[in-house]
Amino acid sequence: MSRIGNLPIEIPAGVTVTVDNDNLVKVKGPLGELVQKLNKDIKVEIKENEIVFSRPTDEKRHKALHGLSRALVNNMIIGVSKGYVIQQELVGIGFRAEAKGQKLELSLGYSHDIIMELPTEVKVETKTERRANPIITLKSADKQLLGHVAAKIRSFRPPEPYKGSGIKFVNEQLRRKAGKAASV
Repeated sequence: MSRIGNLPIEIPAGVTVTVDNDNLVKVKGPLGELVQKLNKDIKVEIKENEIVFSRPTDEKRHKALHGLSRALVNNMIIGVSKGYVIQQELVGIGFRAEAKGQKLELSLGYSHDIIMELPTEVKVETKTERRANPIITLKSADKQLLGHVAAKIRSFRPPEPYKGSGIKFVNEQLRRKAGKAASV
């Protein structure tokens, strides 16, 4: 992880980064503002148009924190400048998804529909075409929150290995199993 921590982060145009005495990093850009508290052992400096991270010793713990801190701040900068997008596909007969503002209504073959309230930082879109699986598109500047929401949606009906039905990420390769007929 220490090799990652040694790389400086270039600050793109339109993004401002501030670091206070408590190692609280604030990143502000066109897509929003993110705040992250870093470990006090890692020193964060803004030099010209770059952010540089340094650690006090070559102890294993400090090396890990060095790379982690750099990765967190880099994800924040990418998030407020470009944003993150996750697409999920509902594979199964009768599976539907409908976005109503910040609520996502899922029909996944249970006796009742699942209604999920999404955080305000996450934007959701659903697309349903004839003879195609419904697709849920999640967008946010916060990579960690976006991954958490996507994992929660997937947990309602994870893909099963025999037919492949369930909620999967777009372009995800599922590990399939042969059924009973293949053993003969």
